[in-house]
Amino acid sequence: MDLSLVGILILGVLILESAGLAYGNLVFPVHHKFKGLQKSLSALKAHDIQRRGRILSAVDLNLGGNGHPSETGLYFATIGIGSPSKNYYVQVDTGSDILWVNCVECTNCPKKSDIGIELTLYDPKSSKTSELVTCDQDFCTSTYDGNVTPGCKAQYPCRYKVVYGDGSSTAGYFVKDYLKFDRVSGNLQTAPTNGSVIFGCGAKQTGGFGKSSQALDGILGFGQANSSMISQLAISGKVKKIFSHCLDNVNGGGIFSIGEVVQPRVNTTALVPNQAHYNVIMKAIEVDGDVLELPTDIFESGDGKGTIIDSGTTLAYFPDLVYEPLMTKILGQQPGLKLQTVQDQFTCFQYTGNVDDGFSTVKFHFEDSLSLMVYPHDYLFQIREDVWCVGWQKSGMQSKGGSAMTILGDLVLSNKLVLYDLDNQVIGWTEYNCSSNIKVKDEKSGTVYTVGAHNISSASSVLIGRMLTFFLLLIGILNNVSY
Repeated sequence: MDLSLVGILILGVLILESAGLAYGNLVFPVHHKFKGLQKSLSALKAHDIQRRGRILSAVDLNLGGNGHPSETGLYFATIGIGSPSKNYYVQVDTGSDILWVNCVECTNCPKKSDIGIELTLYDPKSSKTSELVTCDQDFCTSTYDGNVTPGCKAQYPCRYKVVYGDGSSTAGYFVKDYLKFDRVSGNLQTAPTNGSVIFGCGAKQTGGFGKSSQALDGILGFGQANSSMISQLAISGKVKKIFSHCLDNVNGGGIFSIGEVVQPRVNTTALVPNQAHYNVIMKAIEVDGDVLELPTDIFESGDGKGTIIDSGTTLAYFPDLVYEPLMTKILGQQPGLKLQTVQDQFTCFQYTGNVDDGFSTVKFHFEDSLSLMVYPHDYLFQIREDVWCVGWQKSGMQSKGGSAMTILGDLVLSNKLVLYDLDNQVIGWTEYNCSSNIKVKDEKSGTVYTVGAHNISSASSVLIGRMLTFFLLLIGILNNVSY
């Protein structure tokens, strides 16, 4: 698959007006799409493939954006839009730069979601505060650097279209309406806040966006470009340009908040400058105390310099020159394993012992002495009681400069508090219980508040039944394998 930019990426700048936010902290309830379900291997891989196409299409944005979207498809939040407000499930995406939701006139948008949530189509006519953004408005002309779409005249809708590297697309027009979200107001307390925002009203979706298998109502971007949600909140003087997430793959959900974290303490490393995404420099990989012998520039070559820290990718992806020695070292701990490739994608095997006792711990080393520990129970996942699969994957991706890419997703980021400090251009993490609480500071008052974890229940009996059917078929295949 050609993962280069294959379409024109036209993004609008989110304009957030005064809404009484008072330069505070925000918190979003989040939920893991696959939590509580037996994971479909093909669904996980397909999700990541779809996401990778999106992040690699974000390379040349008129407004300095990082591309739309890099699809944070595994964890989502609810926000309210319109007057009266209606709730929408949106992907909380650390690589996207705009907010958009599916609209009522969309003819091919999914009407239901297989992840067990009720989809809602946004209807501008049903909201008393909705306004159409037209071609003659400053927002539209500035979005296109003064070169608006041919035929775009006064009173015509200001349209957007995004074409992604995987062939998926979203198209529609911009509207302005109230956005409702929660501001931290006390310990484990929030208060509703409204702000006017210009966002995309999706009228036509193709590819993954038109399917019900993983459908949500839209995407809420948290990238570092000026058009992202976090940037617009910061530009409007409402919050500092800092946010954090703690993704819980034990109980589901987790924490996603905006604001300076004062507890726990987090060590950080510098973000690579002038990158579209959250890139950091990896220095080495250590397996049970032994440093892998790798090419010295394997993580630093090409225009897409560094390792992408990506909360929206499920697995972890490495260039062949990293993947092969990593897998050899790990699987070499158990030379008697009978390996089986499942769905031509995953290396699986039968093992009845405790994986943490039988397999290696992996430690990633980054600049500024930051490290990230990954245990066997993190990178190995069960598909039945005694059958395990490896979550490491070959990258199969190329950066703009032609070099293979390294992406660390939820496989290694879950159960860690990950902090994005865009004011200081650093990112960091620490191992943490994501079902517990963190403490954030209110910048106006200096007060420290406790923010707790949330879990939006979404697992439907229909989806569970489908997943169980899949795994019964998969187990039947594995039962025919000689170990």
